[in-house]
Amino acid sequence: MPTVDEVLAHVGEFNFFQKQTFLLLALLSASFPPIYVGIVFLGLTPEHRCRSPGVAQLSRRCGWSPAEELNLTVPGPGPAGEAFPRQCLSYEVDWNRSGLDCVDPLAGLAANRSLLPLGPCGHGWVYDTPGSSIVTEFNLVCANSWMLDLVQAAVNVGFFVGSMGIGYIADRFGRKLCLLLTILINATSGVLMAVAPTYPWVLLFRLVQGLVSKAGWVIGYILMTEFVGLSYRRTVGIAYQVAFTVGLLVLAGAAYVLPHWRWLQFAVTLPNFCFLLYYWCVPESPRWLLSQNRHAEAMQVMRHISRKNGKATPAALQCLRPDEEVGEKLNPSFLDLVRTPQIRKHTLILMYNWFTGSVLYQGLIMHMGLAGSNVYLDFFYSALVEFPAALLIVITIDRIGRRYPWAGSNMVAGAACLASVFIPEDLQWLRVTVACLGRMGITMAYEMVCLVNAELYPTFIRNLGVLVCSSMCDIGGILTPFLVYRLTGIWQELPLVIFAAVGLVAGGLVLLLPETRGQTLPETIEEVENLRRPRRNKEKKIYLPVKKQDIPLN
Repeated sequence: MPTVDEVLAHVGEFNFFQKQTFLLLALLSASFPPIYVGIVFLGLTPEHRCRSPGVAQLSRRCGWSPAEELNLTVPGPGPAGEAFPRQCLSYEVDWNRSGLDCVDPLAGLAANRSLLPLGPCGHGWVYDTPGSSIVTEFNLVCANSWMLDLVQAAVNVGFFVGSMGIGYIADRFGRKLCLLLTILINATSGVLMAVAPTYPWVLLFRLVQGLVSKAGWVIGYILMTEFVGLSYRRTVGIAYQVAFTVGLLVLAGAAYVLPHWRWLQFAVTLPNFCFLLYYWCVPESPRWLLSQNRHAEAMQVMRHISRKNGKATPAALQCLRPDEEVGEKLNPSFLDLVRTPQIRKHTLILMYNWFTGSVLYQGLIMHMGLAGSNVYLDFFYSALVEFPAALLIVITIDRIGRRYPWAGSNMVAGAACLASVFIPEDLQWLRVTVACLGRMGITMAYEMVCLVNAELYPTFIRNLGVLVCSSMCDIGGILTPFLVYRLTGIWQELPLVIFAAVGLVAGGLVLLLPETRGQTLPETIEEVENLRRPRRNKEKKIYLPVKKQDIPLN
């Protein structure tokens, strides 16, 4: 009885049908970045200052330029380490009084401006931007700036909850139905967010998008890998993540063309409705159909694949069976992830690396939006380096192995973050170069942990291990906006120092894991416990031929 992989070897492992399906699902992957890191543009925080009644009229009467108005009526930046008085405080002065001088309106009120009382912005803010963002529309600055952190945290809470439930839903009701449902909910909630009248509604619809968007991305990944042959799965998985990088580039261009956040949200959301056409274009996974004992439907899908690929349908298709036939049913438990020494070590190190990957990847992108340079170009350049990151993974993973490229990429990311702290602002080209190097390193590390996680667990707890460890990715995403946006209020480079420490530690911990290159996937806990790092002295053994005495059988 042939398996799906054996039938695909005859009808085509990566022919016309698989290429067509990959292109369709790659579009789904490219639509995910606006939700994952779109906060950089949707929540862009421009230069701002308190709105003071009467200042505009005084400026017109005196004929001030915008720069003169700023210097004469707004407090200075304040001492080093103090939180931005220019943006969050204003002089407690009645600017409508008639005795104010045009040359120096505050000279008659105090001998030194620093003696004038300052108060919070009671009449809103003035934003120096031609567009708009969630920040400018709902005044998410100063005392309310934590509310912007909450928007991105809500997305990651949705990722966490949605990912925990997606395995059951996709296994119970099928990949295709689950995919179409997540697409519909994601597109609808995205449009509702674009027309949301108040901040709580924006937060709610962003949370809903988080619940289904990552789940839909994962289902697309699962579907694609289940349609292709065994020898193409890793390459297709990396290419699926490259499509995500293409989405980053498109997002940067769309944000530049559409500086108003509502129009940008419409532009990145409406194409999702087109993915509902996949109902007619993408069939259900034959592997899932076989697991549900729906053999007739599975054979129909395989005939469709062979017809699309221009191949003859093999006669053995009638005897199609699942790829894995389980004899003794083992019930996985969370305790199995920490019960034995080696698996416990794998679990802790993998959880930390998932957490690190999310914090550094999202954190570097968010910090870029606060750096004060051209956020669109910086975002675009840093996204470009993800292409060589994927290429390096393809080149090194089967030649050098997993451990050293993975550990090195974490260390490069951490070292780049640390180096950025000491580069002066006037060397902008060097700052961008080092930032791109760090982005390439953490992209490699992030993709490597996705590939290696499943190779370090035995079969019966493999899915559970990946699910539990990767959940730390979403926990890191929840904490990241608070780390970035709160710590920059203390010191602009403080998040980079933390990122450097976290990345360097992650690289060191990876070296404690065993090398899995060329190893078959472990089936039992005993096989995982026997995995060890290669030792040099074992490679220096000398084997001598020994001549055995021939003994007659009779």
